[in-house]
Amino acid sequence: MRFRHAFTITTDNFVETLKLLLYRLVSVAIFGSIAYVILKLGLSAITHSAEAEAFKSVLGNFFNALFTGETDVLKAFRETFKTTLSDLLVMIGSHSGSIVGCAVGLVAIYLLSRFVNGLAVFALGGVLSDRMRSYAHTKFSQSFFKNIGSAALYQVIYVPLGFVYDMIAALTCWFFFFYAPSLMPSWGFVTVVIAVSLTILAMVCFIAVKLALISAWIPAIIAGGVSVGKAFSSSIRRGKGFGGRFVGFAAAIYAVVVVNLVAAFCTVGSSLLITVPASYVFVLAMQFVNYFRDENMRYFVTRRRIVGEEEEGFDPEPPENNG
Repeated sequence: MRFRHAFTITTDNFVETLKLLLYRLVSVAIFGSIAYVILKLGLSAITHSAEAEAFKSVLGNFFNALFTGETDVLKAFRETFKTTLSDLLVMIGSHSGSIVGCAVGLVAIYLLSRFVNGLAVFALGGVLSDRMRSYAHTKFSQSFFKNIGSAALYQVIYVPLGFVYDMIAALTCWFFFFYAPSLMPSWGFVTVVIAVSLTILAMVCFIAVKLALISAWIPAIIAGGVSVGKAFSSSIRRGKGFGGRFVGFAAAIYAVVVVNLVAAFCTVGSSLLITVPASYVFVLAMQFVNYFRDENMRYFVTRRRIVGEEEEGFDPEPPENNG
């Protein structure tokens, strides 16, 4: 039911997807340009080296083999990858100064971009909260500036914690993809498939655990009027219903991945401009639905449909609040 309600709320607020898309495109253009300049100035000698070209070729051949089923390439991938990676690392070692400078610059740009993009997600949360509580049509810009203080503090806490958590998740996925196969019987292509499956499963579990833990953080700040720190603490300690939230978010992640892949395949990638920001709206809507349900609060699913307090019904005259 929560999954269905989140989907309905997402479609009912679909125009917010376009606003989030515009915001993200501007953000990507700005931060992408800065990152390109950093890479261009610092890594041109590395990116155009023979070792780098060989490494890119190995990766390209691997992904091509996944789709074409060339088992010889897949069987030899681990050894070939290790050899080319070793050569690449030796070459990179001779340019350590440029690498460190670029790495610091890129990490700073990445964290800043997450901070800026997070402000938009928080503003979107304000729009969804007003719509669910009173079916108010709050403008995105109005919600952005109304919640800018709480959003900035939230991002100051979330961005570094999220970065560390994501690094742990990435290292775990790296282990499953590159080292777990060595612990299995040598079954050729089947071993590679198992490694890819374990990697995807680990990634989904990490994301679902994070979302289940912080599911109530943004909703508690916006809809509950709780301070940022107290909302974070209460969300982490919210043990009741954790299993249900975890399963719900895991199912949502798989659904999002499948929808985006199918849509991208059928439209040669163009639909990602819509489905990716819509995925953010959907996941955020799930967080608010979970919070409203767990707090036993009534909320609008659509204009004529109200849910909450273990009831589901219809309000004959929902309020006309235009924010």
